[in-house]
Amino acid sequence: MEKQLHRISFEDIPVDSDWCFKNARSVEQWTHGYHRYPAKFLPNLVKKLIEEYTKEDDLIADLFAGCGTTLVEAKIHGRKSIGVDINPVAELITKAKINPINPHKLEELYNFIISSFDEFKIEDYADISVHERIDYWFTLENKSKIAFLYRKILGVEDSTMKDFLLVSLSHILKNCSRWLQSSTKPQIDPNKKIADPFVAFRLHTKQMLKKNAEFYLQLSKDGYLRTKCAIKLEDARRTSIKPNSVSAIITSPPYVTSYEYADIHQLTAYWYEYIEDLAKFRKNFIGTFYSLNQELRYNSALVTEIVNNLASKDKRTAKEVANYFKDMNEVGREMKRVLKKDGYACLVIGNTTIKDVKIKSAEVIAEILKSLDFQIVKTIKRSIPNKLIPTIRDKNTGRFSKLESNNSKLVYPEEYILIAKKV
Repeated sequence: MEKQLHRISFEDIPVDSDWCFKNARSVEQWTHGYHRYPAKFLPNLVKKLIEEYTKEDDLIADLFAGCGTTLVEAKIHGRKSIGVDINPVAELITKAKINPINPHKLEELYNFIISSFDEFKIEDYADISVHERIDYWFTLENKSKIAFLYRKILGVEDSTMKDFLLVSLSHILKNCSRWLQSSTKPQIDPNKKIADPFVAFRLHTKQMLKKNAEFYLQLSKDGYLRTKCAIKLEDARRTSIKPNSVSAIITSPPYVTSYEYADIHQLTAYWYEYIEDLAKFRKNFIGTFYSLNQELRYNSALVTEIVNNLASKDKRTAKEVANYFKDMNEVGREMKRVLKKDGYACLVIGNTTIKDVKIKSAEVIAEILKSLDFQIVKTIKRSIPNKLIPTIRDKNTGRFSKLESNNSKLVYPEEYILIAKKV
């Protein structure tokens, strides 16, 4: 950054109960529940942002589209939208969620797939080679059944219906593997009661069929079925979105070093042949140790303080955090490029603590936006009672842990919503 950033503090901002949605069950509405996803964007929050900061003809963008929450809500509100995400699993999930299908045609296809289960013979698939990590996570029987399902789905000609079924299969992979069900971190559960792929696929697809029908009928009723909505497999730092074309960005950047999304989605990534080398794929994500931005110095007193405190405890983590903020500066520039004059950037950001060092992401990103000549219109603090994220860190290792550990402490009890205007 060209100039020293002005230091910002949000510590004295009170929690705004209007933005907490304590009893919200909106993740069960429309297509939001198609696939599990860590740190899922709360649909009620997106809905409120759309209604307060956009109007009917606006184009909404999400530069960290994830599983497509912003795009689904934009479509149900009749707003055009575009999203980008660097993760092909996220792209697949979003494509399925934003493209409702004629319920009768989808029901016919579902019945055809289910009826084909009688054809399955384990000996036809026992020797199939996918990836050594697939053999690590799955029993031979479940691996064979998943291979059968995958082959059947790939034979579907209609790409939208194929995506729908691929998302259902992707969702059940964890249930049907030895992966500890309650953990986002890859680890085996030796006592897990592993689900049968055919049973799990039948049940989950049936739920998806119901939600697709509700979404399809509501959009048809409101005249929004053909409202433009697209997802692209792109880097948030360098998108193909046209300059000065977006009226509002509604997004939730990834948390600092919280998730290796490549790790979390590795079962789907290996099965669907999105990746061959997990470590290589991981390097593409924002804020990794391997980012090109290796220099720890930064034009922010707050970042310098955070990074120096971390460096005294763990230099690798310090470098990841420094890279994260430099990457987010690039994202800020990209937001400025694609936004129209007086367009809004609405960012939901969580602070955290790593190795007893407070990582004030919201304050740093607000600094970045101000340095890029954004006006901070409003800063909202909200509690996160039900967010789908690990909430405990071991204060020594920085890793997520169980609450029973003596070194454990709560993280992400609150998050901030930054409303900034391009002026």
